[in-house]
Amino acid sequence: MHLVDWIKAAASRLTARLALVGADPHDDEDLRARKALLVLISVLILPVAALWGALYLAFGSPVGVVPLVYFGILLGALAMYSRTGNFPWLLRVSQVAILLAPTLSMIPLGGFLDAGGVGLWGILAPLGALVFSEVKSAARWYVAYVVVFLGSGLAGEIIGPIWTPLPVWFTSTMLALNIAVGGTIVFTLLAVFASQRRDALAALRQEQEKSENLLLNILPRSIADKLKAETQPIADHFGSASILFADVADFTPWSERLPPAEVVGYLDRLFSCFDELAERYRLEKIKTIGDCYMVAAGVPIPRPDHARALALMALDMLATMRSDEGVAHLGHELRVGINSGPVVAGVIGRKRFLYDLWGDAVNTASRMESHGTPGRIQITRATYELVADEFECEPRGTIAVKGKGEVEAWYLIGPRAERAAAAGDGAREQTLADPSVNPNGGA
Repeated sequence: MHLVDWIKAAASRLTARLALVGADPHDDEDLRARKALLVLISVLILPVAALWGALYLAFGSPVGVVPLVYFGILLGALAMYSRTGNFPWLLRVSQVAILLAPTLSMIPLGGFLDAGGVGLWGILAPLGALVFSEVKSAARWYVAYVVVFLGSGLAGEIIGPIWTPLPVWFTSTMLALNIAVGGTIVFTLLAVFASQRRDALAALRQEQEKSENLLLNILPRSIADKLKAETQPIADHFGSASILFADVADFTPWSERLPPAEVVGYLDRLFSCFDELAERYRLEKIKTIGDCYMVAAGVPIPRPDHARALALMALDMLATMRSDEGVAHLGHELRVGINSGPVVAGVIGRKRFLYDLWGDAVNTASRMESHGTPGRIQITRATYELVADEFECEPRGTIAVKGKGEVEAWYLIGPRAERAAAAGDGAREQTLADPSVNPNGGA
């Protein structure tokens, strides 16, 4: 087991060092991986070429000089590449050398079988183009390989063998070795290439997920899906929705006395709490403008309880301002305004876009906030009529609203006592019926 680990570690170190040959710090991940792969394959072929040359020379065949010449050319190309970093040049030299050296060797050896299948090595030229270049280039290299392979093989059958034929057992052994070793090189090439592509696709999927999450932080999912599928502006009309505006009272003079980082940190903590509330009640945060927070219910997915859901969130927002876990120690109050009615919603533009709402209902909700009272939730008649049965509201009378004149307004106090008591009785009944939720174990 230790030996296997040592071999893996040694292979990893070797691959890492080979990846530095001809490396350029400006290369992207894909180009860096392709360079490392070509160097790795070249280094694997070098000892094979030297061994093949030695074997042929040992059996008295001058053809052994060809693998040695190929060895020298490839080694020189790697040395030049390490100095210049010219990847296209290294690729071209490697392809030409592997295409011609083994295939032309078939002529003096006597053709396809007498050459022991040495011409099969030439297939690495089009495979290299397929892995390191383009499909069109690989197709041209493949045509060249077929022409040279068949031409050299036929010429060898007619002319060769030029020198004394090699023993049949040697030819058969070389055929087996050429298929086995050449196949191993091809398999290694494709396996490493497939692994790199798989890693690249995984990284691409991660980037796409990040982009998708960023988009969903800006837009509702249904709107994001529409935006990706359509090129025309997205606009929808909703006959009944509720809009809430919340603003921190006296925030501007307070923020002018503090460092920017502290001001941003305060708003980040506060609005993060509001975001959690919006997610809990399945509401749609629209945007923040300075210290103003805007959220809507009933868009982009209509819901009949939009006013109720927004009322509950508004009450929780006030509770957050006064909670020890929130920002109560700063002594700020929140001014909240809610209105209900028809709105138009959509996405405008294609750069730094956001999902926004328009209409008189939106403007009136904003006025409810700006004309409201710190620490209270001010609602219009439209919202009051939707929540009056379930929530206790305090009449404020009429207030002067710019552009609308006198407008009736109410303060939202909280759930009606009988409703809250009924909710509490229901919770107690559920606890008694299910001892597993009883903190006393059902006793």
